[in-house]
Amino acid sequence: MTLDDYLREAEQAHGHLCAGQVLGVRMAMLGLAKLGIEDPRGKERKRLVTFVEIDRCATDAIALVTGCRLGKRALKFRDWGKMAATFVDVSTGKAIRIAAKESSKALARTMHPELESKNQQQMLAYREMAEDDLFTKQWVKVELPAEEFPGYKGERIVCAECGEGINFRREVLRDGRVLCRACAGEKYYEPL
Repeated sequence: MTLDDYLREAEQAHGHLCAGQVLGVRMAMLGLAKLGIEDPRGKERKRLVTFVEIDRCATDAIALVTGCRLGKRALKFRDWGKMAATFVDVSTGKAIRIAAKESSKALARTMHPELESKNQQQMLAYREMAEDDLFTKQWVKVELPAEEFPGYKGERIVCAECGEGINFRREVLRDGRVLCRACAGEKYYEPL
């Protein structure tokens, strides 16, 4: 598929097209190319795990291009607030982290001063920019334990406090008791 094909799909799936969508599509296309993965949504769908570092528009575009989804355990979210993603080929162990350069915003302004909207400048410039002007690329090593792989079927353990089931070795052992993270004190919610 071409950049334009992916951008059309991204706009439809996300609800609008913005600079973040363009970055996400290009980032994912670059990651796949560097890993030599040509059909991530088809025959090579179990070959890729992607870590995203931001919960913004780019993440939807990355998921669309790669076919990686949270529900398939192939999309991993790290809340670091960075416009970056790491693409891992689980068949070879090769991994590449790609991050948007902060300097690309200023470059977009110089490339398209005729456009008043910063978003419009970035949307057009991010389509045209050379990958080295848009992204940093770094080969990295990512340790993926068995429970992080797509399709992993593991033991289900019951929390001694609330009785809810816990998957994928996410339990906490405290004072000889097996607890879920919430009962161990990592709650993001407060019961009413």
